[in-house]
This record gives sequence, C-alpha cells and structure tokens, in this order.
Amino acid sequence: MAVYALTGFSLVSLLSFGYLSWDWMKPSLVADVATDPMEKSLPPAFTRPPHIIFILTDDQGYHDVGYHGSDIQTPTLDRLAAEGVKLENYYIQPICTPSRSQLITGRYQIHTGLQHSIIRPRQPNCLPLDQVTLPQKLQEAGYSTHMVGKWHLGFYKKECLPTRRGFDTFLGSLTGNVDYYTYDNCDGPGVCGYDLHEGEDVAWDQSGKYSTLLYAQRVSKILASHSPKEPIFIYVAFQAVHTPLQSPKEYIYRYRSMGNVARRKYAAMVTCMDEAVKNITWALKKYGYYDNSVIVFSTDNGGQTFSGGSNWPLRGRKGTYWEGGVRGIGFVHSPLIKRKRRTSWALVHITDWYPTLVSLARGNLSNVPGLDGYNVWPAISEGKESPRTEILHNIDPLYNHAKYGSLEDGFGIWNTAVQASIRVGEWKLLTGDPGYSDWIPPQTLTNFPGSWWNLERLTDGLRKSMWLFNITADPYERYDLSDQRPDVVRTLLMRLVHYNRTAIPVRYPAENPRAHPDFNGGAWGPWASEDDAEEWEGGGEPLKSRNKKKKCKICKLRSFFRKLNTRLMSNRI
Repeated sequence: MAVYALTGFSLVSLLSFGYLSWDWMKPSLVADVATDPMEKSLPPAFTRPPHIIFILTDDQGYHDVGYHGSDIQTPTLDRLAAEGVKLENYYIQPICTPSRSQLITGRYQIHTGLQHSIIRPRQPNCLPLDQVTLPQKLQEAGYSTHMVGKWHLGFYKKECLPTRRGFDTFLGSLTGNVDYYTYDNCDGPGVCGYDLHEGEDVAWDQSGKYSTLLYAQRVSKILASHSPKEPIFIYVAFQAVHTPLQSPKEYIYRYRSMGNVARRKYAAMVTCMDEAVKNITWALKKYGYYDNSVIVFSTDNGGQTFSGGSNWPLRGRKGTYWEGGVRGIGFVHSPLIKRKRRTSWALVHITDWYPTLVSLARGNLSNVPGLDGYNVWPAISEGKESPRTEILHNIDPLYNHAKYGSLEDGFGIWNTAVQASIRVGEWKLLTGDPGYSDWIPPQTLTNFPGSWWNLERLTDGLRKSMWLFNITADPYERYDLSDQRPDVVRTLLMRLVHYNRTAIPVRYPAENPRAHPDFNGGAWGPWASEDDAEEWEGGGEPLKSRNKKKKCKICKLRSFFRKLNTRLMSNRI
C-alpha cells in the first residue's frame, strides 16, 4: 500500500488564499447579466457570426488563477469566468506543441504524427500540410483571421508559417520560448537567434518591448483597424508564463512579501498577463465587438513546478499525464451564452474547439472528416450533456519504455511499457512512465526548489507500469484501482488498442545544422529548400547521422559579431 507523507503546509490556509477585488478598469466593462441588452434580444440562433477571441496561456498551472484559490491576483480572469461558464472538466495536453496542434487541427496527436515530444527549432518538421486548419476553415466562412503570440508548430520551410496556414496576419515567435524583451532563443550552447516575426519577416524593430504587453497592444490595433460588422478571429497565444521568468518591475513589487523568488516572478507574470486580457476585453467594448463576441480562455498544459507554477491539489506537473499535466484552466465568456454565471462539469478537450468554433462561425465541417473533437457549444451555452465521453490523452511509442512494463502485465492486450493514457467515462488509465508523480503545494518557501519537505510524495509503487483511477470520485489520483478492477483495465486497454490501430507514424526527424540562425541572418526562420523538404518528408534523415556539423574554434566569435552587427543595424531602423 502506498505511503504518503505531508508536512510543511496547512490545507485550510492554501484553500483560503484571497485575491484583490479591484475596479476592473472601467465601469460596466463586462455588462451585468441582469442589464445586458443582448440577453433579452438574442434570438435562438445568432443573427450574424460572432467575433471569436481565443486566448491561450503558456505553462499556467491549474492552481494559478484566483478562482482556484490561488495567492496570485487575477481579477480579470476571475470576473470573465464568473460571468461566463467555467470549464472544470477541461483537458489539454501536457506540453506545448501537442496542445497547439490539437487546437489548430481538431485531431489527436496520433492522427498528425506529432505524438512524441515537441517540434524543436532545428527539426525539419511542422504541422502536416495536408491538415486543414481552424483559421483556414474560418477564412472559408468569411472571417478575417489573425494570430498574435507563440506558434511552436514548425517553420523549417515557408509553407509551415502561420501566414501560410490560415492567418491573414501574424506577430509573434516561431519557436518554443524566447526572452520576453530581446526575443533571443538558444537551442543549445552557441545556437542562438532572434525570434520575433511580423508576417514572414523578422521584426527587429520590436526588440526591447515586453511580449505580453506588445501582444495585447497588437490585438487592440487589429480591432481598431477592422470593422465590427465583419467577423474576426484572433488567436492570442501569450508567451506568458513560460520561462524565462521575466516581468516588469511594477508587477514584481506587488509580490514583494512572497518569500520564494521563482514564485514571486511567476506571480508577477501571471498578473501582467491578466491585465493584458483586461486591455483586450476593453478594446472589444471600445471598438464595438463585445456584444457579438465569444472569448475562450485556455491554458496549454500544466504548470512547471520547478519554475514557480502550481497545479495543486492535482498530481503531477507539466510534461506528465497525471491530472496536473493535462487538466487545464478553461472558461468561455460571451453575451451570447444562454446560461451564464455557472460552472460546467461537461467533459471538454482542446480538440473540441475546432468543430465548436467552426460551427459557431457557420462554417462547413463536411469536408474535414475524421475529427477527434466535438461541437460542445450546446453543453457550454445551454448546459446540455457533452457529446464527449472519452479522451485519448496520448500514445507515445518513442518515449522511454517503463522498465517493469510488459505485454503480460497488460493481459496480452497491450504492452504496459508504452507510455499511454486514456479516459473513458469516469475512468482513467495510464501505462508506461506517466512522468513525475508527486503532489506539490504552491511553492512559498524561500529556498525552492530545494523545499522537498513541502511536498507530498509517493514512496512506493516505483515498479508499476499501469494505474487506474476513478477520476470523478478521485480527481487527485490518490487511489490506484488497477488491481481491484481488472475488468475496467481490460476495457480501457482495448480502447488503447483501437486508437493505436488508427495512429500514423511518428514525425520526429533528427535536427539539421542548416537551421542554425547564423545561416539565416541571426534569426530563427525557414531554411529548407523545396528539394530538401521533399526528401525529409519522404522519410530521409540527412541530419546527425549523415551530416554532422564540424566544430569550429571561431564559430562563437563569428556569431557574436553577426549579432552585434544585427543589433547595430536594427538601431538604425
């Protein structure tokens, strides 16, 4: 039997954290339900397609929003969620690229070949070009489409860029993480480059501007230049609150009493992002979009507990298939919702936004068969039952196999050494190595991450390769029922087999040295020719195995002078 040890915190104190209740910038910024004119005049069907604003945050933990009892101030998110519909049975993926790919395609990772890890900057890989994306479907429906923020779906050739995948405009980064001010990203020692792009060009002139504020300003500019009479889709993929932990000083000052430095910086970044959302919402009001708008808020994966994030009281963290890695913060705010001010426990997954938003836009889904997502708008707006009954969290055949897993342990049905996770109804099954499994309360001690006495740790079960939980009754995954309910285990293993039969081969090519920013003017960007692309997409590996980069003593010096020259040139522009 598992043994647990919990010290160093009070559950009551954690759940009783408050947050400030300050004036939300302008009176009636979000209209009260009782006086909202749209509430009374809205017909059974929308009179015209709604404006859609999809806000995605990066690495924000489940606990890191005010209405989940956090010590972090998020008054904007709290109010938007309170006056809309909170999604408390909402699932995402455990890391960046998978969540973004499933949002954009409406398909599980196993159906796009992106079931392993993330797309790395030097890989000749991107979201498969045969996939019809969400913004492309919205363009077909007459929408103007814009993206602001982090792409992280590949860029090795121009056809992979956001402006070639359905967005009319793009301002943001192509890689997974950049400096919030300089927009530099290093993919290993000496492999550094600038990553902020305007359309398909490098946006050198924007260096020095804090990304969260820059992105919110761009959204306001887009709204100011567009007509509210024409439908618009804006995908706002904030870099916040991914590392590096950087924030304007005025936000850090608010948390000066917070002893843990990482948590303090992280909290400041969350609050800054919250104010950015406030400014976006105010722009929707100011320019006449709000009354016919739908705002969707979602995190992309669980919080990284080593970088100030918290998923408490859920188990695990970013990069794991425990609930702390895959259960997200989500809500919908809109005057068009029929039943507002409530919490929904309808099962929703990030793939569901594709058919839901295309349906709201009156788009055509008949030419995109095989979607894994469902239209969940009736469940959100009217409180109806969700059409979704199960979620394939993932099957990753390349991830390190569990040492103690076997086909025998999987009743001859499934090799439990393979990393996989699925939820069917109230049951969740995990096989292989699901990732770091502790329960970690909010990091409040000064010497984090060394504060290991402030967590609750599982002290046995290290030889396991399969777990079963009743997630409805046990959302914190404390009671493994795999031994007591072999019948349920067998059923879920058969579902994994079913899904695995539909999986396409994994797309995870080796890195190519030609992607180095030094060969692209000091910036990350497309680098492959059409001939190269055809070879790699055909399964070739002209990379580490065939074309290793030779080390050079003057490489670092050459890189330094190129970057210096680039900075001097950018200052002249």
